[in-house]
Amino acid sequence: MRKIKFTLFNLRDLLVAFGPVTLMVVIVCGVGYWLVDPAPSRVIDMSTGQANGAYERFAKRYAQELAKNQVELRQQSSMGSEENLTRISDPDSEVEVGFVRSGSTDEAQAQERGLISLGSLFYEPIWVFYRNPKEVTTISQFKGKSVNVGPDGTGVARLFDQILDVNGMTTADVSIQKLADTPGTVALLDGTVDVLIFSSASDSPLVQMLLQTPGIRLFDFVQAEAYTRRFPFLSHVVLPRGIVDIGRDIPARDYHLIAPTATLVAHESLHPAMISLLLQAARRIHSGADWFSKQGEFPSDKYTEIPVAREAEKFYKNGPPMLQRYLTFWVANFFERMWVVLVALGALFLPLSKIIPPLYVWRIRSRIYRWYGQLRLVEQSIESVAPAELQAVATAQLRHLDEIEEKVNRITIPLSYAEELYGLRSHINFVRARVEAMLKAGAVPAASAASAASAAP
Repeated sequence: MRKIKFTLFNLRDLLVAFGPVTLMVVIVCGVGYWLVDPAPSRVIDMSTGQANGAYERFAKRYAQELAKNQVELRQQSSMGSEENLTRISDPDSEVEVGFVRSGSTDEAQAQERGLISLGSLFYEPIWVFYRNPKEVTTISQFKGKSVNVGPDGTGVARLFDQILDVNGMTTADVSIQKLADTPGTVALLDGTVDVLIFSSASDSPLVQMLLQTPGIRLFDFVQAEAYTRRFPFLSHVVLPRGIVDIGRDIPARDYHLIAPTATLVAHESLHPAMISLLLQAARRIHSGADWFSKQGEFPSDKYTEIPVAREAEKFYKNGPPMLQRYLTFWVANFFERMWVVLVALGALFLPLSKIIPPLYVWRIRSRIYRWYGQLRLVEQSIESVAPAELQAVATAQLRHLDEIEEKVNRITIPLSYAEELYGLRSHINFVRARVEAMLKAGAVPAASAASAASAAP
């Protein structure tokens, strides 16, 4: 007789019990992974601005910040705000994000074109430099002058048209030139144009150079507050006295300016995780103080007519996602985007926790209880046999019982179920004893005794 094999648990039955559940979990995870798209692209295409302009300089800083999280920012130069808007909203364009000046569109148009705002980044004042021996105090005094408003696509020409309109003028009252900022500056210095208008951040080299150039004046928008009432996308900012050079007192007085804000605009298809990453970069780049803004004033969800993205609103309210404060971006993003799967698994856990243990118990006990069917067949074969055939049938059934016992002795079961196994062995011996008793008696009993197998628990 072979030795019975015992284990603490049966690995095969455990795998069979957990197999369907494991398959279900894998399917749920796979479907969830596909639905929530937890892995955004590692490349972002950004439309920037003119060469050596503020937009291009800031784009390079964004590229450096994003590279820290293994995200590549591909930069595409443009004429400026209006061209950036066109690229972002174009379904055939790869551009997903870009710098846009406030006032370039309105809320209805933005929604129609699928545009979302990630927030405003910095003030971008309208700089009006001119050559004149006397100070000019109103825009109407530029009538008949040559005015450079930059190339199409910058958005400055559109804004200047609005300024002319509220001053009772049209573009026919001035000579419009459309040189880029750098050639336009050269033209102003050599007298080819009388007025140079462009919009730029305070750190622009052209701005700082022109503010210190003899013979070049900066137009003072003394009616700046009135402009901001007529155009809500404009802000009234002040260029403080001495901000350029305190020692030389440049400028020698405060100047009032009107300023749209530069906004980070994206297409609504931009992955939500990239919105958070871009805003974290924006906070590091734009949160400092400059000539016109205070520490921490930007980035902001204000000063933009384009609807702010829902993910951006969460960022301004609560800061970066909690996991991204402690984990790398890609690891944190995976867990943040997979919460749907975790909720689904949590919903499955309770019913599965009630199904798996009984299924495992049934698997173990079924390996024992199935032999009771064989014992019942042995009993039935000798209960209905004719006396003349008893010898042959009983001998065959005894051999069958030996085979059953040998197979039972090879069963591997956990120790916690040894009681059922020993019960089976005792019932095999019980049936064997009945068969041997009938064989010795030489006759089959008139009435069948109670089935030994029915005595099994």
